[in-house]
Amino acid sequence: MLDWKAFKERFPMIAHALANAKSAGRMGHAYLVASANPNYRVEFPTLLSALRVCLQQAPDGGPCMDCRECRNILNGLYPDLYLLAPTSKAREIVIGKDSDDPDTLRWFESQFHLSSVSESGWKIGVVQEADTMNESAQNAFLKTLEEPPGKCLFILTTGRPSSLLPTVRSRCQLLSLTDNRCEYSFPRCADVPPLLSTLALAPKPSLMRTEDCARALIEIAASLSTAARTAADEKWAPRLEAAKELEAAGVKLIERRIDGEAGSEYRRSREQFISLIHTWFAQLVLMTSGMENSLFPNPELLPPPESVKDISGDKALRMLTAAEDLLSAMRTNVNDELALRTFCLSINFILTKD
Repeated sequence: MLDWKAFKERFPMIAHALANAKSAGRMGHAYLVASANPNYRVEFPTLLSALRVCLQQAPDGGPCMDCRECRNILNGLYPDLYLLAPTSKAREIVIGKDSDDPDTLRWFESQFHLSSVSESGWKIGVVQEADTMNESAQNAFLKTLEEPPGKCLFILTTGRPSSLLPTVRSRCQLLSLTDNRCEYSFPRCADVPPLLSTLALAPKPSLMRTEDCARALIEIAASLSTAARTAADEKWAPRLEAAKELEAAGVKLIERRIDGEAGSEYRRSREQFISLIHTWFAQLVLMTSGMENSLFPNPELLPPPESVKDISGDKALRMLTAAEDLLSAMRTNVNDELALRTFCLSINFILTKD
């Protein structure tokens, strides 16, 4: 979990600006968190939310992480925090029929016209992967961004800010969290680099070996959903048990939040999975070009230098193209098994060519 101290060390100018804005009572009503790192897109909204609701700022200007409101944010118990994320197979956020249509923009917006029940009085809305809002949803949300209800903070996250309408981007303060590496923490992430080495760096092409690698990658991809659901269930189990003594509406709200968090965690893990594959092949290209290991963004993913001696720069580039095709396919509504099997066969085909 990214804490304020770590965030301040990595992005000192942004941290300083946000802390000053909080101290001066001039925080914006809407922020767009743009980052290629899916961890930042999931974790930073929590820090920004804590800063907004914190009752006693830390000496460095960040959230204290100790007051009741900060603890509620960190533990997922803040009653006025609402999450909107793509939950359908089409990975699209739509307007929805009405305020009772869950996980739609109309449902999300309706939450901010109710009275706050938190001590700070602030209501927080997080839109994960905001670029998945279709154009109609973005246009509808634009009205809320232009004339937000009182004491509301909206945080939009995206890895592709250009996919958002210019009018939406212009209503938000941009927080660009960019660095030269990605940190991978999805289940079985350590298994992926050795599999890619086996797939792409073996002395001789082999369809049997290619099939074994494809099956292993498909198995890892398929396990991400189950792992995300298990993590969300374990996190929310105590609160769900306590809520069973309340009315059914409270239980349903928590169950909805569990579904939303499980879906968000699955998308984060899946994005990391395909990003790791792409990064591995991008670094393979850099290795074949003779770049020094110390300059690589993720040197822990590098295969042994001697294993790439028979891979030409041209083959490495063609493999990277195949990885980019995989990235594009898995970001659309394409069957993961089909996409991964096609990718592995493409790598095998490249290896068979002189």
